[in-house]
Amino acid sequence: MAHLLVSAAHKSSGKTTVSIGLCAALRARGLVVQPFKKGPDYIDPMWLALAAGRSCHNLDFHTQGREEIVALAAARSADADLALIEGNKGLYDGLDLEGSNSNAALARLLHAPVVLVLDARGMTRGIAPLILGYQAFEPEVDIAGVILNRLGGSRHEAKLRAVIEHYTDVPVLGAVHQSPALEIVERHLGLVPSSEHGAAAERIRAAGEAVAAQVDLDALLEVARRAPPLQSPPPVEPSARPLDLTVAVLRDSAFGFYYQGDLEALERAGARLAFVDSLRDRRLPERADALLIGGGFPETHMAALEANRELRGAIREALAGGLPAYAECGGLMYLCRGIRWRGERREMVGLIPAEAVMCDRPQGRGYVRLAETGEHPWPGAAAGEIAAHEFHYSRLEGLPAEGLRYAYEVRRGQGIDGRRDGLVLGNTLACYSHLRDVAAHRWTSRFLDFVRAVRARRGRPASAHNEPAEAAPAAARSLKP
Repeated sequence: MAHLLVSAAHKSSGKTTVSIGLCAALRARGLVVQPFKKGPDYIDPMWLALAAGRSCHNLDFHTQGREEIVALAAARSADADLALIEGNKGLYDGLDLEGSNSNAALARLLHAPVVLVLDARGMTRGIAPLILGYQAFEPEVDIAGVILNRLGGSRHEAKLRAVIEHYTDVPVLGAVHQSPALEIVERHLGLVPSSEHGAAAERIRAAGEAVAAQVDLDALLEVARRAPPLQSPPPVEPSARPLDLTVAVLRDSAFGFYYQGDLEALERAGARLAFVDSLRDRRLPERADALLIGGGFPETHMAALEANRELRGAIREALAGGLPAYAECGGLMYLCRGIRWRGERREMVGLIPAEAVMCDRPQGRGYVRLAETGEHPWPGAAAGEIAAHEFHYSRLEGLPAEGLRYAYEVRRGQGIDGRRDGLVLGNTLACYSHLRDVAAHRWTSRFLDFVRAVRARRGRPASAHNEPAEAAPAAARSLKP
């Protein structure tokens, strides 16, 4: 199975747009493209999934073991013509001196040829030592070609091609000229999610057409096909159990940060997922056994969230009445009394006795390690520290200094106050950290076991959810906002 890794010399080189364009262009040829994204990320995978027409999955050294990464990559791409892995940051950037979690390390692990996307604005002869340096830094990394990006015109392209051909042995696989039609708007957490971008399909179409016209796709496919097959046993996943729970999931343009693998893990663990639009729906599903609220951008939708008083009231009443819930980051903000941003304040659910205040700089960013406290409500304590991640510009103001319960001690990261994360309010757990269901921590089954225990305590009979669901399973809904 052909595969390659698309990386760059540094972040913001345009590799995401190029990767989106490659997925769209190859899909238009009739090829089945399986996209992957390195590291913790929700937004880029949304765009890649839409462009490829298949769910995008994350490969992350922090939350996954090396064997698990290989197994996931092999399993998800087994029926694809090509696996395209988009890196994060620069090829050699990483957390430690050895680059053990870098894009280069992932390329070595998967024996993936690397295609470098180079932002060539303002460059001519200087591009040669850049390429030569990247080749020499870790010779075992196969830099199989470059795609020049954001070129100023045909003359600029001709100069760069001549320099690269004269001084290096790296083929130029493509040269993408600067165009406003290819730019995707960014905000504080990166690209605007595809679920919010009104012209997402048009942007993907434009990127696909530009890449098809300016990249040698046949040469790129030859590079990918020289990679050795990904050989690994399938990932070990718990056996699927009958659907006995309904979990309401807020999923829309305000709340869209969910790992596709986590949604599928919830279904395998017995949950029927009922998606709720927080901006339009007025109530929760009648037979919901639990509520899940992922991250997202509630601050950019806070007026519409406030306007939906019926749903906010229904959620507040349900959670106060004991409905189990799990909320991450944006979901935590939504459960607060209000959100303040740019001199404006809007009412939110009001379960958490605090205000979520947006700041100009990140208040928590990067990898997190958590240790559970005795206040954690879910059964089956995690073995050792939990690897998670966070990225938030908000902080909580007005929390009482005493009398609150926290599920986590923060060993690395910021969390809610630099020391703790995971507010426990009744049967609700709300935190800034994002969990991921992986072999080291199957949080989805723990959450659902908690939901079952709460239902049993409340004397509620098991729901009969073995009948056909109203909507397709998570795997089929992965491309919808």
